[in-house]
Amino acid sequence: MSTRRDEHGRLLADKTHDVAVVVGGPDVPGGPGGSDGEGGRGARQAAAATRLGRSVVVVAAVGQGADAAAAVSGARVLLLHCGVPDEELLAAAELCTGLLVLDPAPARPLPERLLARTDLLVPGAGELAVLAGAPVAPDVEGLAAQARAVRPRGTTIVARGGLGSVVVTPGGVAEVPALRPPDGDGFVAALVDALLDGAGLVDAARRAGSAGGSTDVSTDGSTDVSTDGSTGGVGERVEVL
Repeated sequence: MSTRRDEHGRLLADKTHDVAVVVGGPDVPGGPGGSDGEGGRGARQAAAATRLGRSVVVVAAVGQGADAAAAVSGARVLLLHCGVPDEELLAAAELCTGLLVLDPAPARPLPERLLARTDLLVPGAGELAVLAGAPVAPDVEGLAAQARAVRPRGTTIVARGGLGSVVVTPGGVAEVPALRPPDGDGFVAALVDALLDGAGLVDAARRAGSAGGSTDVSTDGSTDVSTDGSTGGVGERVEVL
């Protein structure tokens, strides 16, 4: 993988992967080996993205070497989640040169700098409420108000399972129905897949809400991507660093 630096000295790389997923450490709640299951949220999202045909690199820790940094910098989409410590999220965000998508689960307050750097925030209603420091919003208007309170100039897609999703931008709000909603990790993966195809926000949310079983993780909670370097059944489209 060839590398270079931008005018700010940040490491860049050729876009050799569609998606980079930072999975976090074993002691992080929701991370590999943590309460969120073997491989954690990031590994499940990586597995879902590979089922959609995307090339994925799974990064255990951004600071573990030049290859990890280049992989983060070289991805078309960087997918982050809160099974990773704040300092790791911020380091990855600094390296990102593509689209930064943040799934703020498991829910916790996040640094303003990270929220400002994020291109697309994809919370559930509960995670959005935690970020807003408020009760869960009961309706679309309340969700839009919370999204704008958290990120006044940002773009947010609130995932609501069978209720669909709500796309909130500085210029408007759109409620998008779900026809065949996947699980939460599958929704994020399908959303990223649609955006990589060039879909607009509403169309991407509609595709993600109709993805159904095509991105669902197996019913026993297992994934095809482990953090020990194996890739299970997802073939050659995933690289583990």
